[in-house]
Amino acid sequence: MQNPKLNQANGRLKAAKTGVTILQRGDRLYLQAVLPPRPGSAKPSPYQQQIALGIHANTVGVSLAEKEARKVGYLRDAKEFDWGLYAGAGHTKQQSETVADWVRKFEEAKRSAVCGTTWKTDYQRPFGTLPAGEPITSELLLSAIAKTTPNTRQRRRFCLAFRQLAQFAGIEFDMGHLLGNYSPTKVQPRNLPTDDEIEDCFGHIQNPEWQWVYGVLAAYGLRDHEAFYLDLSKFPIAQVLEGKTGYRQCWPLRPEWAEQWDLRNIKRPPVAGKCHADFGDRVCKFFARSPADFCAYDLRHAWAIRAMSFGLDAALAAKQMGHSLATHIQTYHLALNEREQQRAYDQLISRYSSFGNQ
Repeated sequence: MQNPKLNQANGRLKAAKTGVTILQRGDRLYLQAVLPPRPGSAKPSPYQQQIALGIHANTVGVSLAEKEARKVGYLRDAKEFDWGLYAGAGHTKQQSETVADWVRKFEEAKRSAVCGTTWKTDYQRPFGTLPAGEPITSELLLSAIAKTTPNTRQRRRFCLAFRQLAQFAGIEFDMGHLLGNYSPTKVQPRNLPTDDEIEDCFGHIQNPEWQWVYGVLAAYGLRDHEAFYLDLSKFPIAQVLEGKTGYRQCWPLRPEWAEQWDLRNIKRPPVAGKCHADFGDRVCKFFARSPADFCAYDLRHAWAIRAMSFGLDAALAAKQMGHSLATHIQTYHLALNEREQQRAYDQLISRYSSFGNQ
């Protein structure tokens, strides 16, 4: 909810051309302006930063913040701004509040705007690696990031989560050198299992319930958790009732698998889970102890490559997989290795030869 007193104060500061804005983070007020680098910063020139005032976002607090904003604007314009002036009560208050304090405030302010699975993977897990009782500092956040593997999805998640937490807490945080170059479109092409290998592995799975999960993942190209949200009442069409991208319908590529493996008769293992990630975790653990020397997502990727090899329109394949056409092309064109290109070429030549002989 917008604070009318805060809006009015910022309007007056803008009219006076102070170059300073009052921000509200949780129940506290901050100043934002282009300021000289803090002591110890590697940055050579002024840039936009925040000052934690340590005062509450009430009527009196807004009045005090406006006076401080005018002071900061004057000192900055006179080139007399000194960060030492803000090492007092406000700064001390900020530093005395622990990681747990700031995470709790951040969750109160942001939790309602983020779905449960996203909160757990993108925020709760990174925050859970921090020492809850320690004061929050840039050094502490950078240290936690440095413990993750460079150029991975986990490293990127930690960087983005901690950057938001640092901004919320009003501390300087530069993690650009640690962010790395991870991108789903830069994943190296996978050495995917052949259809013969997929079939052979199915026959070596002893547990019929996990065999069924394996089968639907292979035949329909599902995400690992989607096997637990599947309706096969329209068999051979599979309806994904819930998942990362919601409802969709998909068809089996290699429809004989759906028939031979009796996938219409649902045999889900009786595992518990509160969210998509829980079920995905159960599937990953199954694959770790299964006869397969590949992971669950390799079956999904194999389905996508099979769709290209069979000539299924990319837009239709993307729709069945539950992602955008751009994502489909960027991700799976990278995985078209020599084996798949040769198979597609052979099929094309075979069709051409058949047409020419008519």
